[in-house]
Amino acid sequence: MQITTVSNFRKNIKTYLDEVVKNFETLLINRGKDTGIVVMSLQEYNSLMATNHELSSQKNERRLDAAISKLKTEKTFEKNLIKD
Repeated sequence: MQITTVSNFRKNIKTYLDEVVKNFETLLINRGKDTGIVVMSLQEYNSLMATNHELSSQKNERRLDAAISKLKTEKTFEKNLIKD
């Protein structure tokens, strides 16, 4: 995560935005007194929203936890795809 001030962000906005997108960086723009703004790429935002959605119901959360447990204990199997 990068941190900058509003004035530095204004001076170098293109550079900061390019770094956020290119390096999947999160940028915190400090506005003083415990306030700030977070800038992230659209791809990173969409990923966070998808994760949030998947974990929004307890049923989905339990299903994902079970899948992770199976992967960790190697209780998985392979299956060939049917080709048309």
